[in-house]
Amino acid sequence: MAEYVITTDNMADLPDSYYQENGVGCTYLEYTMDGKNYRYPDFLPVREFYSRVRGGSMPTTAQVNPEQSKIFLEQYLKKGLDIVHIAFSSGLSGTCSSARIAADELREMYPEREIYVIDSLAASLGQGLLVHYAVQMKKEGRTAAETAEWVEAHKLNLVHLFTVDSLFHLHRGGRVSKTTAIVGSMLSIKPILHVDNEGHLIATGKVRGRKKSIIELADEMEEKLGSYKSSCDTIFISHGDCEEDARMLADKIKERHKLNTVLINFVGPVIGAHSGPGTLALFFLGDQR
Repeated sequence: MAEYVITTDNMADLPDSYYQENGVGCTYLEYTMDGKNYRYPDFLPVREFYSRVRGGSMPTTAQVNPEQSKIFLEQYLKKGLDIVHIAFSSGLSGTCSSARIAADELREMYPEREIYVIDSLAASLGQGLLVHYAVQMKKEGRTAAETAEWVEAHKLNLVHLFTVDSLFHLHRGGRVSKTTAIVGSMLSIKPILHVDNEGHLIATGKVRGRKKSIIELADEMEEKLGSYKSSCDTIFISHGDCEEDARMLADKIKERHKLNTVLINFVGPVIGAHSGPGTLALFFLGDQR
């Protein structure tokens, strides 16, 4: 069996320690804030990033281009490794397209190597959860082809449920109107959103008040699990500098399910630039998104 590496990009929002401990390669989108461009590893400390956003800073982001993708992927091919690359949703960024362009060029240069580029149609720790399952399969001895096939077959079972504390960041991204953002904020309206089968961000409902929005995420999980309910033992939760809320959500789910794996981490600065502080997101496998 040919050796292979699992790679992704930082939209997966996994901790750096996860990449290092599991041998996962990661390429990085960049962001600009207050006139300065930030490239990994010189990102701002994540709490400082969110503090600046709360203070009025408005970061912008840039996708990984094909040449950057080519340089990133080729380092593994030079080592004689095949690649399973799990990319950020094509419905939210051109980063996956860049990886596919790079892979096409590299296949001609390294015809003996296998390169699988998977459009996760996922974001944040939803993408990260797909990476995690791929890592587990590799540890079990699955081939690169088998791992890539499983991720492709199950990526639409990856459920994203999330809420945001402020509608103004969604307004900046064109997701809601200015009027909706103003009225919603006055009434403490908290939207419930998900990522659909095309990898787009879609609002599915709304509740009044932060605590109710957290309970709603846990309740909607029960509806989405379907046939996965009896085997639900892994959830990932990402948050925009609201760890207490993330742990409250995890505790509510633990009351209903015996969980073996719970990973909680920050929404990174690139996604956080669009979702804002107070974002709370839950990820798990279910019958359908």
